[in-house]
Amino acid sequence: MPYLDSRLASGEAVLRREHQHWFVLLANARYAIGAWVLAILLLILVQAAFRDNTTVSSLIGWLVIALVVGGLLSFGWQVLRWQNEEFVVTSRRVLQTEGVVNKQIIDSSLEKINDAILSESIFGRIFGFGDLEILTASESGISRLRMLRQADDFKRAMLDAKHELELELSGARPMPGPAIRTGGPVSGAPTAGAPAATGSVPAAAPAAAVSADDVTRTLSNLADLRDRGAISAEEYEAKKADLLRRL
Repeated sequence: MPYLDSRLASGEAVLRREHQHWFVLLANARYAIGAWVLAILLLILVQAAFRDNTTVSSLIGWLVIALVVGGLLSFGWQVLRWQNEEFVVTSRRVLQTEGVVNKQIIDSSLEKINDAILSESIFGRIFGFGDLEILTASESGISRLRMLRQADDFKRAMLDAKHELELELSGARPMPGPAIRTGGPVSGAPTAGAPAATGSVPAAAPAAAVSADDVTRTLSNLADLRDRGAISAEEYEAKKADLLRRL
């Protein structure tokens, strides 16, 4: 199981995963690549100038081996860092995880995201990457995703998840009610000998009470949906009245 999946909240689902472009891997592995280039140049130098000098050839040979092995170790470490730096959109948050041994997770709640700015250069459009700047209502959290692979699709998935969360919090998309039991004794059923009403429908359970903070947050989301035209003013007023009755 990926490390991030074990850190999700109850009911939270991963919608999209993405990494930085492999150009970032090459940039971070520049010292390893430089070591390999230097090893190749030393081999050419040995063949051209020190072929007959056994001592110098031996020393350069050991240096070449050290450069190749050191470059492999450095490149392998950078590959592990690149693989473990992941950007994820869930049904509740946008998360960034990084670190091979010591892990760090940075997250931004979807409901606090105000907007996202996508920047793509000509080079980025050709090779499929871009910079995504996330504008949030809080000072902490993810702010800029550099050279993100398929940044346009990542932004679309993030905004879609934010819209779905707003609909859920506002109650515009009601959750399905529990199934009605058709057989067996039920709580509150008439006792033996009491006349049972045929074709009666069970009375609806009273609406659960909600806290003032939940009502404030939900009304804010409803007002935003109303201003954007997702719900009508009548639907907003009806939902507002229902929420105030449940305080």
